[in-house]
Amino acid sequence: MLEKETKINKSEIESLVVDDLVFDDLKKINWAGSATHLKYVEEALNRAQKGEVIYLAVRDADGNPISIGGVDFCAHENAGTLWQIITKDSLRGLGIGTKLIESLEQKIKSRGINIVMLGVEDNNIIAQNLYKKLGYEVCGEAKESWKEEDESGRVYTHYADEILMKKQL
Repeated sequence: MLEKETKINKSEIESLVVDDLVFDDLKKINWAGSATHLKYVEEALNRAQKGEVIYLAVRDADGNPISIGGVDFCAHENAGTLWQIITKDSLRGLGIGTKLIESLEQKIKSRGINIVMLGVEDNNIIAQNLYKKLGYEVCGEAKESWKEEDESGRVYTHYADEILMKKQL
């Protein structure tokens, strides 16, 4: 079955709901990545039940997730670390990712934490520019790796050079 294409105007962004991503949403976020990536998201939801992470979704008018991402409170001491942030391709550039990030920052602040960290691949200039626009500053570099899956379903290890960014709330 083909997924119904969501259409949103910039004027509608303010009214979009942001709330917790839940296990029932996993079947609605195939647009976010491969089956391997969705397993990472499922693991994050399990960690959310323990309070180690928060995982949010921006939802369209029908309640379907159109942007998702989390905060890991264990990755860096005394900081909330944004990760796995993604917006549906067809809805990028409208401010939906910004709405998600601002909501995640509010969750961090509500825990009494004033520092936000994130890592972004060094070749992802669009995301880097968004983070800079939102007040993030480069604070280092890191090498990361994770499992990915190609179109044929073959799982492999992706290695990435990341730029570390930080923001004081």
